[in-house]
Amino acid sequence: MQGFGADRPLLLMGCGHMGHALAVGWLRAGLSPEHLYVVDPSATPDRLPGAKPGHFAENVDALPTNLKARVILIAVKPQVIGGVLPLLARFADEHTLVISVAAGVPIDVLEAGVGVDATYVRAMPNTPAAIGAGITGLTGCEDISAANKALARELLHAVGETVWIDRETDMNAVTAVSGSGPAYVFHLVECMAYAGAELGLDTETAMQLARQTVIGAARLMDEETEVSAGELRQRVTSPGGTTEAALKVLRRPDDGLAELMVRALSAAKIRGEALGG
Repeated sequence: MQGFGADRPLLLMGCGHMGHALAVGWLRAGLSPEHLYVVDPSATPDRLPGAKPGHFAENVDALPTNLKARVILIAVKPQVIGGVLPLLARFADEHTLVISVAAGVPIDVLEAGVGVDATYVRAMPNTPAAIGAGITGLTGCEDISAANKALARELLHAVGETVWIDRETDMNAVTAVSGSGPAYVFHLVECMAYAGAELGLDTETAMQLARQTVIGAARLMDEETEVSAGELRQRVTSPGGTTEAALKVLRRPDDGLAELMVRALSAAKIRGEALGG
């Protein structure tokens, strides 16, 4: 991983589930431990194997006073970010890229909170990022350079795929689709297992069938990258068969699954807007 040095390191604020997954990914991708600083109140040497001793601190006061970061990545909860942003001003300048993965925090809030004329990017990863299988939507300030855009995508690629969103106003839709999306899939498994039990299966067997079916279908879709989800669905659907009978219910135009998902995601998007995102 290029672009960092002892004089322009990468500073990670927060090493919870997401921050830890990112740091592990960066180190695996070749980032030198010399070029990574991590700040987290629960910092201990065993929390991030491979990190350089002295570079994993409990607070910013333990960092070098002359440190100027090439990138500051903020991975703290939205509820506490207001107190964190002003602490970052002394580590940033016009050459710094500031990336936040705090859900629902707009770019103008980041800019005002840090108070430095840096480049700002907002990112929305999802929980599968913890195993390197996530997807992150990113958006940046209007004047972001191609180099900073590429660097932001490279850093978030450590935990999965990335997609660049041109309009920040679309980030609430990203959150509704992929940020909250894993919960919809988990609930689908719950609903399939419940239905199986209603049809007479014991609860444990119904859950095992539902869970592995979703896991297997996801893996198949991942393997068949050139095949659309619609085509994969059609391959399972024999004319006049059992799958077609079920899909006729799920695909009803007025109250089918598609319309239900539109209503559900719209509710998530509206809630994101209300939270200030």
